Amino acid sequence: MGPAEHFLKFMDHGGFVMWPLLVLSIISVTVTVERTLFWIRLHGRRGIREYDAVVMRLRNADEEGVRSMDRAGDNLYADVAGGLLDQGTDDAHALAVVEAQRPRLERFSILMSTIITGAPMFGILGTVLGIIDSFGVLGSEDSLADPRLVSNGISVALIATASGLVVALVTLFPYMVFKAQSDRAMGRLEVLIAAAKTGFPTRRARGVKPTEVPSQAFSA
Repeated sequence: MGPAEHFLKFMDHGGFVMWPLLVLSIISVTVTVERTLFWIRLHGRRGIREYDAVVMRLRNADEEGVRSMDRAGDNLYADVAGGLLDQGTDDAHALAVVEAQRPRLERFSILMSTIITGAPMFGILGTVLGIIDSFGVLGSEDSLADPRLVSNGISVALIATASGLVVALVTLFPYMVFKAQSDRAMGRLEVLIAAAKTGFPTRRARGVKPTEVPSQAFSA
């Protein structure tokens, strides 16, 4: 029996809930790979060097340097710095610029959270269905002739439960790492805004008078 046959047999033993769990596991792995590559680009060695360069240029009021980094590539910190130069460095506009980038930081977080919650629920559903089958067999005369019919339902219950927990755990740990990276990025954005206020303290959005901009405290 080849690997494909073993896999199909395992899926069959776990019941129909194994197929939704398989789909969730594929989605989880795909999202994990995408987010891992994103955070490596943003917080890897090259990403940190770019971030430090953006902060330095903002503090030194090097507008052309910031603009060139913003145009050079898809770096979130450079994009935020360019947005601050366009929109203004006051609290209200800085908050708007950061919030515009938040979806990039929290992409797929709701999906991963849903998988963490939903996968064990599918496992429990498989457990309940397996136990129901076992009790149904116990009430029949076939269980006396072949006790394996009872153990089959229990096997379905255990496989489904274990599979749901595995999918949830495989998703949980990357999710927590990505959340920590997102929190770190928000802290760095605060530093970025402080650097922009140092280098461009009176920067306002084009065509907006100072009195037209409400003052709000920045909060991550």
